[in-house]
Amino acid sequence: MSRRERGPDTDPGSGGAGAAAEDAALAEPEGPEQCLSLLPWDRFSAWLHCVCVVGFDLELGQAVEVIYPPHSKLTDKEKTNICYLSFPDSNSGCLGDTQFCFRFRRSPGRKVSFCCFLDQLDRDLPVYLKKDSAYYYGYVYFRQVRDKSLKRGYFQKSLVLISKLPYVHLFRTMLKQIAPEYFEKSEAFLEAVCSDVDRWPPPVPGKVLQLPIMGVIMKLRIPTYRDKPGTTPIVQNMHQADAQISMALPTVHEVDLFRCFCPVFFHIQMLWELVLLGEPLVVMAPSPSESSETVLALVSCISPLKYCSDFRPYFTIHDSEFKEYTTRTQAPPSVILGVTNPFFAKTLQHWPHIIRIGDIKLPGEVPKQVKVKKLKNLKTLDSKPGVYTSYKPYLNKDEEIVKQLQKGVQQKRPTEAQSVILRRYFLELTESFIIPLERYVASLMPLQKCISPWKSPPQLRQFSQEDFMKTLEKAGPQLTSGLKGDWIGLYRHFLKSPNFDGWFRSRQKEMTQKLEALHLEALCNENLVFWSQKHTEVETVDLVLKLKNKLLQANREHLPVKTDTLEKLQTHINDIILALPDDLQDILLKTGTT
Repeated sequence: MSRRERGPDTDPGSGGAGAAAEDAALAEPEGPEQCLSLLPWDRFSAWLHCVCVVGFDLELGQAVEVIYPPHSKLTDKEKTNICYLSFPDSNSGCLGDTQFCFRFRRSPGRKVSFCCFLDQLDRDLPVYLKKDSAYYYGYVYFRQVRDKSLKRGYFQKSLVLISKLPYVHLFRTMLKQIAPEYFEKSEAFLEAVCSDVDRWPPPVPGKVLQLPIMGVIMKLRIPTYRDKPGTTPIVQNMHQADAQISMALPTVHEVDLFRCFCPVFFHIQMLWELVLLGEPLVVMAPSPSESSETVLALVSCISPLKYCSDFRPYFTIHDSEFKEYTTRTQAPPSVILGVTNPFFAKTLQHWPHIIRIGDIKLPGEVPKQVKVKKLKNLKTLDSKPGVYTSYKPYLNKDEEIVKQLQKGVQQKRPTEAQSVILRRYFLELTESFIIPLERYVASLMPLQKCISPWKSPPQLRQFSQEDFMKTLEKAGPQLTSGLKGDWIGLYRHFLKSPNFDGWFRSRQKEMTQKLEALHLEALCNENLVFWSQKHTEVETVDLVLKLKNKLLQANREHLPVKTDTLEKLQTHINDIILALPDDLQDILLKTGTT
């Protein structure tokens, strides 16, 4: 069955979110969003790729029992990865219900249909929330309970949401809502869940969205790149009139930062440096919940910078990249791995930075000062919690943040408030570091007076490491941060990292598009008809074709130009064509551009 067809018929009312809730979710979106309402399963695909159920078979081991909707495509390699990543390692001893997430590579060569509108939404997201089309996330709700009626003596099953979206808090909340009921009701319930998701509005950044799911409505807002970093516009709780709205989500993607960093919070600044520089990092934890949350916390600590290397919140010995990431024949790659299997303590001994955490509990007492340990002391996964590395931080330690968090623990400050303090600290540190780079890169932009409508747009000037370093004396991080240390050394190291490469490529693209947009505006301000009258027909035809290509490029690349500029350019094209002989008019009006 193709993805454009319906799966098994389900009663639109199943899931009973209430008529009013359904009306809210089914209200036809305006503008370009309408394309999402045209075809079955398009709305579902905007949020999820599929839902899987992974069970344990005595003969086969872990196996995908159900994929829904049935037309969802997964390769054998993807199914194998999902199977092994959806269950905790046997040594974790996760009895009861456990939630965690993983990330895995999509198989190459797969065509992605229905992406134009989602790409448009992606452009409005902050850079750290943009989807990476090469990866899927798996959000897991695993249940293991004793059951004497089964040969193995245990009921073991995972409900897994597969998505390209990194909205960990949203999908965690959704699973908490649906998984316990699914384990009681089974497959018909899953159909009803997917039917509900297929009536959700599209994931438009900046809008308050209402998502009905099995009788409950989740109310949330996806951030946009226009939001001021560090601010989260609050989604108001329901009024009396919105009686069906049961939960307002404060975030779609953030984890409890303080809870994750509590076991190692004396080293948060050093960990920030390691993540910023894209250093190979392993998180060794007792369960996938702890490993996945800690890896996600590490990746988010350099926000609003995007972490550009690979990261695996939960990684197993069965992973298809296991050999690639554990080989000793080359230096460890720039990646953050979350592991729970004791085997990794031996396999990854050669990795330069290892974080060992115990069970994460809500801190009720001040954590004890833990020194950085030498790697040779890490022999097994049972080694004491701590950071094992020989890395010497470039910046002096900020004692203030440690005191502030310790005081919060003593005063029993809520962990949410501690997380806000920690997130603000990381944000200010990252912004102090990146502002000098932003300022220097902005200076590489040619002046507007250099843009001529009759020449190609000018090129950006080359990035020079030495020129940038010279700017730091007067306009360095000291303007916004009181931290002392070897900032120059930190910048030199950062400029060789994947995070700098990703950041600079993104800035380069933005600035090049800005130059193209300014060039378009310069063209629109010229009297092009008058120009064409002074030139030959061949030159005029050449101009028309170039202008058509410009218009096509502006639409294809969504250049930052005003709508009226594009309309003006189209008018110029039409006017020039109409001034030409009839035979040429017919040809040019029919001619498309590539």
